[in-house]
Amino acid sequence: MDEKTLKSIIDEVLKEMALVGAGAPAPAGPAAAASVSTATGKLSISEAGPAERGTNPREVVIALAPAFGGKRQETIIGLPHDQVIREICAGIEEEGLSYRFIRVFRTADVGFIAHEAAKLSGSGIGIGIQSRGTTVIHQKDLPPLSNLELFSQAPLIDLDTFRAIGKNAAKYAKGESPSPVPVRNDQMARPKYQAIAALLHIKETELCDLKKKTQQLTVEYR
Repeated sequence: MDEKTLKSIIDEVLKEMALVGAGAPAPAGPAAAASVSTATGKLSISEAGPAERGTNPREVVIALAPAFGGKRQETIIGLPHDQVIREICAGIEEEGLSYRFIRVFRTADVGFIAHEAAKLSGSGIGIGIQSRGTTVIHQKDLPPLSNLELFSQAPLIDLDTFRAIGKNAAKYAKGESPSPVPVRNDQMARPKYQAIAALLHIKETELCDLKKKTQQLTVEYR
């Protein structure tokens, strides 16, 4: 993420903090999250009503965090969201399985987002992804704070990794026990991106709506 983008995010957060301090209402997450559709850049996402539990044992549910593909359009390292989900979907399709999308509004925690996906998935396997790129593969009968695979360092997740995440999720759905997706390790990633990651999480959390049900999504590419 370049300096200009970082500065714009920081400025936006500071302006909102100033408004709240002056007694003005903060930008309401529920109001922003109530939007039925978003069409920005190369990605168009529309809500199609409350998400239902699937019955197809060969599906993987992909759950998007509140800001993914809407308020935010790229990961923390600038990967466009449309490319991210294309790769995840391609990985699932390579294993011969199908997928569907939902959006979780009541939380920005990727573990709970992924667990919601798993509970609604016909196979019991789901993927949760935050707008900054943090991703989890989950299984419905595991505790929310447990998971099959966690990809916590968003700055180290590239498009090849997202494709591998889709493939592994599909393999779990087929009852296989794949080797975990290889992840890079960079000791400097955390201090380098910690501040921007915190700001992006704040922006994601602002769009949460505790009263809004998880929504089924229609995702199209422009």
